[in-house]
Amino acid sequence: MATTTTADSSRVDREKDWDFHLRSLSSNARDSSSASDPASDPYILQSVKKIYDIAREGGSEELVARAYPQINKLFQRCVSALPQSQTSNGVLLLTILQFFLDFGEVVLHDADPSLKAFFRSCLSREFADPVIAKATLDFLNLNKAKLLSSFPTLLPQFFPLLLKLIAWNGERLEKLFMMLFPAMMSIGSFLPLFHSLMDLPILVASLEKVEKSSGSLIGSSIASIQKSAAPEMLLALMDEAYTGSAIEDRGGDSGSDDNNDIDVSDPVFLDILKDENDGITERPWTSPAMTAMLQAAINNTQSERLKQVLHMTPQFLALYFSIALRDVNDSLLCALIPLVMSRYATTFPDKVFSHEVQKRLSDFMLAAFQQCPKFIALLKKPITDRLGEAYDNPAKTELALHLCWAIGEHGAGGVAYKDVARELFENLELLLYENLLSSRLGLSQESDIEPNNVAFRKSSQARLLCFVVTAIAKLATCHNELLPRARVSLAKVARSRNIDRRVWRRACDYLGLMSEPAICLSILGPSTEKPKVPGIINWSEGGSKMIAHVPFYILSEQEEFNFDNSGFVKHVRMPNL
Repeated sequence: MATTTTADSSRVDREKDWDFHLRSLSSNARDSSSASDPASDPYILQSVKKIYDIAREGGSEELVARAYPQINKLFQRCVSALPQSQTSNGVLLLTILQFFLDFGEVVLHDADPSLKAFFRSCLSREFADPVIAKATLDFLNLNKAKLLSSFPTLLPQFFPLLLKLIAWNGERLEKLFMMLFPAMMSIGSFLPLFHSLMDLPILVASLEKVEKSSGSLIGSSIASIQKSAAPEMLLALMDEAYTGSAIEDRGGDSGSDDNNDIDVSDPVFLDILKDENDGITERPWTSPAMTAMLQAAINNTQSERLKQVLHMTPQFLALYFSIALRDVNDSLLCALIPLVMSRYATTFPDKVFSHEVQKRLSDFMLAAFQQCPKFIALLKKPITDRLGEAYDNPAKTELALHLCWAIGEHGAGGVAYKDVARELFENLELLLYENLLSSRLGLSQESDIEPNNVAFRKSSQARLLCFVVTAIAKLATCHNELLPRARVSLAKVARSRNIDRRVWRRACDYLGLMSEPAICLSILGPSTEKPKVPGIINWSEGGSKMIAHVPFYILSEQEEFNFDNSGFVKHVRMPNL
């Protein structure tokens, strides 16, 4: 009896609270001071939270139906008041959105327009507010499963705005952002997201310039610059680079003819500061606007916010690539690889950042080729182009080195791609012969080269040639019709007097291996395709097989074998080979 009385009392109290908070919402709507800025009422958020809690605990559809009209009207009023509001609306709108998501089916409310209104009207103005930023990530992570099932295009559509949020708020929200990150990837956002991640430091530099010229980013929509007749923030952003004057020295004649040369609607900056995914996958790094931004980044001291982004971006890329290799179809993966190659030498000008990013790019590219070797054949043209750029700068040399390894390791895509193998082999030959005629890579034609640079270039040349020689030998091992040309190429290296000794030694070793086809195929054959014949090693079983100085495995009865002075097998007699 006492239990029943307590339950009835609790229900009565809950109904009283319900009526009280509903009247508070009605009073807020009638109050002239709150009509233009509903969030200015200090009690309105508490009332909405209390109504939500009672609806969730009570589970009464009747209560939800009674509250919905008032809450929906409040949401619309808040969104309409945002351009003139002096109060943060983010937490209030997120609370209302949670009500819509949990009880939308009960009141037949489609939350999609409300969610998009929040991103476009509120988050675009308040992403720089640390409280709103954290509350937004908490809300999105809490409802991630529901968003992916009911609104799968929402997060991929607004990933640029979420990147602005993490770029500005930094490492304190890194874990929350990485939890949400997979939900931003879809067919439509996969390729644009890659370039946006690569340009995350540029985004931070742009936002900092905007703040420096226009004040706090909180409360003003950066996206509105696209509609502005004279966007002062873009003028300030580019003024220093174009005119040589400091931003603080801008005078009242900023609208004079001197500034007419600046394209204030430069699409590069509009693309960097955008809030929604428009499908653009690449930005022109040679544009005046991008050149100005990069030069400013080099000349100025790095801010703490930029340092944090330089540290986070490689982690985001690693997560992006791991998801891509696991979940993305082959068509999108194949389309991503040329973009990766194009951005390998085009990164934010910071030495440590470039090294970390390039490591992630090369790891992904090689993993993608390992997962699907036919990509090498499908991407023959971009690979050939990158091999032709091996002389341009050290980054492109490193990229060419990785591509040489992939070509040899996977036999140019496999034994079925003989025409592709021949064309790639010819490019490797060209790269080899050009380097045989030179003592350095030719990264610069300057005569007054420092000794350290000379040593670095010689070392780079030797490293590249080692990979080229290996690729030639492995490609010929996979495609036997190329063996005569490979022997000629390697013999020229072996007879060269000015070649680095490491390259010369490797060419001689490969020539020796080629005289023993079974052993050569075991060592130099493609890792993904091994013929199942006696004498060929399956390296996945290496832990249980016999291993010698030069790995070989005799499946049939062994009669004799000898080694020459270099340690390589000179003669092996194997039955049934």
